[in-house]
Amino acid sequence: MPSITRRRPRNPDGRAAVEARVLAATERLLQQGARFTDLGVQRIAAEAGVARSTFYIHFRDKSELLMRLAGSMRETSFDRVHEWSPSAPGDPLEALTEVFTDVIRIYRTYAPVLAAISEVAAYDEVVREYWAAGFEQFVARTEEVLRAEQQAGRTPASLDVVAASRLIVLGGDRFLAHHVGVTPADPEADGAAARELAATWWYGAYRRPA
Repeated sequence: MPSITRRRPRNPDGRAAVEARVLAATERLLQQGARFTDLGVQRIAAEAGVARSTFYIHFRDKSELLMRLAGSMRETSFDRVHEWSPSAPGDPLEALTEVFTDVIRIYRTYAPVLAAISEVAAYDEVVREYWAAGFEQFVARTEEVLRAEQQAGRTPASLDVVAASRLIVLGGDRFLAHHVGVTPADPEADGAAARELAATWWYGAYRRPA
């Protein structure tokens, strides 16, 4: 049986540069209104200025390409939220509002990628499970923070940490995706959305007094 292992370029810097070009080209095509399902590998490769065969050296298929794009978006937004601490000096609610303002900006930047994820996850189990697994990690991280807040006596022991974590993480994602999908970019509207989401976390899951 012939090997199906893809050859790796010897130059890791060159590999990264090619992959960055393919990812950027795909983002451009999506920003221009192309549906991911309709995008052929040949068109993506041509936009990136690489051969079709080169695409397959770096990506197993279009699903892997989409997961790489989605992973960049998810890591950027999750990392931004993880920078926030409920026990940090200053006004935690104000800081959390700033965090969600940045997250909304990230969601807007990656809106075409989010649309592609929704489109492909409907029929591609690998993509669907990959996207869901990332949120499960975020939920688990949120559970850790809430449990620590309970142990410190800052959040009531009566809080159901598991349910609250899933509510604010999964519910927050759906809210953000809907907001950027139906609301044109506007600082006031985005600011209001960030404030309300932050307040839901702070006064809801974290049970801080008004």
